Amino acid sequence: MKVEIWSDFVCPFCYIGKTKFESALAQFAHKDKVEVIYKCFELDPGKHAKQLTIASLAKKYGMTAEKAKEMTQGVANQAAEIGLRFEFENQYNANTFDAHRLLLLAQEQNIASAFVSILFAAHFTDNVDIEDHAELIKLAVQAGLSEEEVQSVLSSDQYASDVRADEQQASNLGISGVPFFVLNNKYAISGAQPQHVFLNALEQTWAETNPTLVNIQGDDEVGLCGPDNCEIK
Repeated sequence: MKVEIWSDFVCPFCYIGKTKFESALAQFAHKDKVEVIYKCFELDPGKHAKQLTIASLAKKYGMTAEKAKEMTQGVANQAAEIGLRFEFENQYNANTFDAHRLLLLAQEQNIASAFVSILFAAHFTDNVDIEDHAELIKLAVQAGLSEEEVQSVLSSDQYASDVRADEQQASNLGISGVPFFVLNNKYAISGAQPQHVFLNALEQTWAETNPTLVNIQGDDEVGLCGPDNCEIK
């Protein structure tokens, strides 16, 4: 069973959604049979002012500073409910293209989930600039990648076309916001939904792709079942 997750490292609801999804997955009876694939998505590509403050957020979204603070506090409260700590003041307004290239390297080595969590925590809790290559190298090594491999990727255009391919696939699927979860190329879940929504989706998808037979005991007078077949009396 396959679950694809489109997300961006500077999306607060992607961090919240990942945490809720993983909590649901931990309760799923067949979790060891689930392949999770992280896909690339840039919410705000390009260059921007480096420091992200309440004032710059207010300007970006055309609202008052009070409203921006209220909005970020509301998101921080949602995060706190599931054990995450968000620090919105003085975050870095990072371009995430290179981080996504490293994500694809991490995916090849089956450590994508750890890499994504480390970058989320770096950005939202520790106010690390995840666009800075020196910081990215430290975070990637923390996730389990080798420093030499990371430096090689960052000094080249490796995985650039793969990032663009993920983004084009998202566009083809009509994905305009993240997080976005696709289960077995059939079911989609948009946003940081409650844990039970993810668990129900996992169970439904599994049941449809792995049907089971239920043995119903009937009247012994109707037939006799042996080791290989049943015969009518």
